[in-house]
Amino acid sequence: ARILQPVLTGPLTHPMITIHFIANNDPKALGSATISSKAGRSLMQAAQSGGVDGIAADCGGSLTCATCHVVVREPWASQLPPPGADELAMLEFTAVLRQPNSRLSCQIQLTDALDGLTVDLPATQY
Repeated sequence: ARILQPVLTGPLTHPMITIHFIANNDPKALGSATISSKAGRSLMQAAQSGGVDGIAADCGGSLTCATCHVVVREPWASQLPPPGADELAMLEFTAVLRQPNSRLSCQIQLTDALDGLTVDLPATQY
């Protein structure tokens, strides 16, 4: 009996997805940005490597601050897994009043299905 092995034709890489960060509810406002990132990393990591100013991420993604706060727009918010207890606790410490779709970007894992993800940046993280 022959055992067929899959043929890999190239490196195993995640496809790039597009993410929109909106400042002051205006995609053209200073601080708004559209970036591309690989799936498989956190939204916070993508924002930092993409040079998005509105994500401070003081704790580096260890879930001990709330300085990577974003408000996820629909239809994206309903596609995300619900926040865990630790994230919910940290969302109590956001500098800007928490919204129903508030999330910490360090807890959002980017997937192919999130291509086009749009989030609002709070006026401040401090």
